[in-house]
Amino acid sequence: MTLWRSALVGILILGLGVPGAAIAAKGKPAAAKGKPVVLLSTSMGDIKVELYPDKAPITVKNFLDYVNAGYYDGTIFHRVISDFMIQGGGLTADMQEKREGQKAPIKNESGNGLKNGVGTIAMARTSEPDSAISQFFINVTDNAFLNKETSADKVGYAVFGKVVAGMDVVKKIENVKIAANGPHKYVPVDPVTIKSAKVVSSSR
Repeated sequence: MTLWRSALVGILILGLGVPGAAIAAKGKPAAAKGKPVVLLSTSMGDIKVELYPDKAPITVKNFLDYVNAGYYDGTIFHRVISDFMIQGGGLTADMQEKREGQKAPIKNESGNGLKNGVGTIAMARTSEPDSAISQFFINVTDNAFLNKETSADKVGYAVFGKVVAGMDVVKKIENVKIAANGPHKYVPVDPVTIKSAKVVSSSR
């Protein structure tokens, strides 16, 4: 576990250079529960993520601000580790950090009770607790050692939503061929691009 956590922290440090509410259609469960849903259209298929503003209001607002600004469009999943997680939302296909449109780091909401389980989405950060900017990762297995209560640093990583459709796409991304690319490790040989990210009206 310690090895994996060290690897994740290294991944997040490489990706970070500096420390809208959804409107759902009437009668839809997502709207009734106040849970925005974001569709990530990737070069390997669509992933639909339900967000939990009641549990992680700061994180969800931050993520939605990036979505609504079009920031994620054209970014890639730049770190893919099988049986661990897939990470994206901050680098372009030429492995450059997307600085234009970046906002200030946000407060870590890892103590919200949500766990880093299969299919959950959480914010990437450096070793500094409150350093998350735009990058996120999707857990492809239960990563309990990333939870606040069981993490080595007793801080952990803030979960703010879960994949509700397209987990098969997440698994496909998890299994792509990877290689080192300059200082970056675990980079898909063929870029996995987020073509667009947008709020949609339903989680189904």
